[in-house]
Amino acid sequence: MENGSNFKLKLGAFVIVGVLLFVVSMYLIGENKNIFSSTFALKSHFKNVSGLREGNNVRFSGITIGTVKGIEFVSDTDVVVFMTIKDDVQKYIKTDARASIGSDGLMGDKILMISPGANSNKMVEDNMTIASKPTVGMDDLMEGFKKSVDNAEIITNELATFTKS
Repeated sequence: MENGSNFKLKLGAFVIVGVLLFVVSMYLIGENKNIFSSTFALKSHFKNVSGLREGNNVRFSGITIGTVKGIEFVSDTDVVVFMTIKDDVQKYIKTDARASIGSDGLMGDKILMISPGANSNKMVEDNMTIASKPTVGMDDLMEGFKKSVDNAEIITNELATFTKS
């Protein structure tokens, strides 16, 4: 009889610990995705989102303040990005703030960055659209690099011709 009640005690403790771990992990995941905190929505229009995905972080002055809630096509040249932002930073984001897409670290995960506005004293409201900055993609950098290499080749050929004569 002693052995059976000892087994039930261990089983009960195991179940309680398992439930507590589950609740704590759900809270931490929810806190990261702004499920349990009060939030407001913003959106911004881009021509190219450069690999940005739902769930990526939104940063303001280098601090993570929210997540990308959704990305939708408006037309073939316009994409709208929906953001969920924590309420406590709303007072710092002004109506002339600008959104841009950048990389986070060496792995190149994309983040949405909001630059603070300087000229406006009016804070953004829920579901407001903020302006965006064009994104400089890897294709743009490679095209610029190719132009530089082509120019260097022309200069080298002209220099060789000049030194021969």
